[in-house]
Amino acid sequence: MPYFKEFEIRWSDLDANLHLSNSAYTNLMTHARMSYLSMLGIDHKTLIAHRLGPVVFYEHMYYFKEVLPGSTIKVSVEVKGLSEDGMFFEFHQNFYNDQGKNVAHCELMGSWMSWETRKLTPLHGELLKNLKQFERGEDFKTLSKEDTRRFMKAPKDLV
Repeated sequence: MPYFKEFEIRWSDLDANLHLSNSAYTNLMTHARMSYLSMLGIDHKTLIAHRLGPVVFYEHMYYFKEVLPGSTIKVSVEVKGLSEDGMFFEFHQNFYNDQGKNVAHCELMGSWMSWETRKLTPLHGELLKNLKQFERGEDFKTLSKEDTRRFMKAPKDLV
């Protein structure tokens, strides 16, 4: 069962065409994910205490129908993949309008970064235990480092 967060579309969420802007989609997804993680015990206070934060490798958006001002939307959060050590994660998020119609979909993959080393890091102890509390669907996958590279084409000088 996905987690849902409801939002009212504000004037500041609109673009020049007077519908929900690309950046607003990203901001609403981030807010919904952090709300979900907070529910699992991984809130801002905990992340600060452990000196780490999330890093997004990619967000791939699919837009199906425009979202207009004054409407209410629900944003879902589902964990579709997680590495054994919690270092890598994959979320899928959907946007639903007031009639329950799916108006957008996002696939996101990322990791956790240590503020001290500035490198990707696995989760440990209570953080890992809390993150693994989510409900796994039939399409859940245990992620490897290779899974995180499936859409990446790094410049040759970085490889």
